[in-house]
Amino acid sequence: MKNSILQKYNVPGPRYTSYPTVPYWDESDFTYQNWIDTLKRSFVESNSKEGISLYIHLPFCESMCTFCGCNKRITKNHEVEHPYIEAILKEWAIYCNILEEKPIIKEIHLGGGTPTFFSTKNLEELINGIFCYADKAKNHEFSFEGHPNNTTRAHLQKLYDLGFRRVSFGVQDYSEKVQKAINRLQPFHNVAKVSFWAKEIGYTSIGHDIIFGLPFQEIDDVIDTIEKTNSLQPDRLAFYSYAHVPWIKGNGQRGFNDEDIPKDETKRQLYEVGKDLLFENEYYEIGMDHFALKSDHLYDSYESGKLHRNFMGYSSSKTQLMIGLGVSSISDSWYSFAQNVKELEEYYKLIKADKLPIFRGHLLTEEDLIIRRHILNLMCHFETSWKDKALYFEEVPEIIIQLKEMENDGLVIIEKNGIKVTNAGKPFVRNICMAFDLRLKRKAPETKLFSMTI
Repeated sequence: MKNSILQKYNVPGPRYTSYPTVPYWDESDFTYQNWIDTLKRSFVESNSKEGISLYIHLPFCESMCTFCGCNKRITKNHEVEHPYIEAILKEWAIYCNILEEKPIIKEIHLGGGTPTFFSTKNLEELINGIFCYADKAKNHEFSFEGHPNNTTRAHLQKLYDLGFRRVSFGVQDYSEKVQKAINRLQPFHNVAKVSFWAKEIGYTSIGHDIIFGLPFQEIDDVIDTIEKTNSLQPDRLAFYSYAHVPWIKGNGQRGFNDEDIPKDETKRQLYEVGKDLLFENEYYEIGMDHFALKSDHLYDSYESGKLHRNFMGYSSSKTQLMIGLGVSSISDSWYSFAQNVKELEEYYKLIKADKLPIFRGHLLTEEDLIIRRHILNLMCHFETSWKDKALYFEEVPEIIIQLKEMENDGLVIIEKNGIKVTNAGKPFVRNICMAFDLRLKRKAPETKLFSMTI
């Protein structure tokens, strides 16, 4: 890939786990009642047809990883586990009282933080508590994020017994120098051990997360990491760019100097070398930064056009309603977004007062809903169309003019009623989505909000 193309499109841009993106939410039009109204509307429309999704944020970690941009609380005190589980279950009970009918849960994702910070006993209490008020969908998909250093076989067995079949392990990079820089010391042996355990127990989808662009990372490090990863044959891989956003996350991302981070052509070489190795090992690109073996059901979802993307990442199918539980979690009713408070103490205070701990949100306009569909199409299918008149909007001609330059650079193909992303354009899908992002166009950020697209 030409360096001139890389430099041209290497600009700050959203990752589009939602549209509008969180910095462009219009909080002035959002009310608590908006959220309740759209929650009930979406639940009635979707619960009996497809079920709902739950994202549960478990924020505790024993140590700080300096590459991480997640909301977390660092502690070695495991007495924090039980009170937090109780608060989550009370929040869920509040939601179930609002919904009135029994929810049917299709997806659960445990994120963090470190979900395996919690004991098997407390995780069992959490999941069983959730299903005191809900039923499991027949085709449910439950997943969790496991830290290779503290995920035990007992964790894997207990969550499997509770219905979990998908697990992702954070690998990042196997270079000791890189691991020291990001304060994430975990030998290959630990990753291999938990991966083998998961296979033996019966997990049907095991994922590894790998990051390129980490401090001190070199091409040989990426090659070594992917070769080791391939020896374990995970079913799917996230191979994504390190998001260096110290202006947002403060000291948590300042454990190294800016000059230690690969940039521009050097960073893209890390990606290109890694991606070529994944292709050689029969991993197929099924979404932005995501790869899967043909045997994985996420690949089937991509091929059948059912792949979906939300605040939990990529999933095998769409649920219209996703409820986020726990501190900082974001919920999505399709018609609105709502985010929980970020501070643990405030979260506990609101839950104790029998209130949903929401502090901000966004009510989607008709325009938002149309743009959201196009951005989801690009993120999940690498193409979008406005052949359906309901997906046409008046700014389309202007967007086509903007995309013409990307077509000249070989990144997209412009058709009569839509566009397709080329193979060369897939690394730039964030840039292509930005052409559709009307809120971003109308009000460019005055300060840094997003990581670089490349």
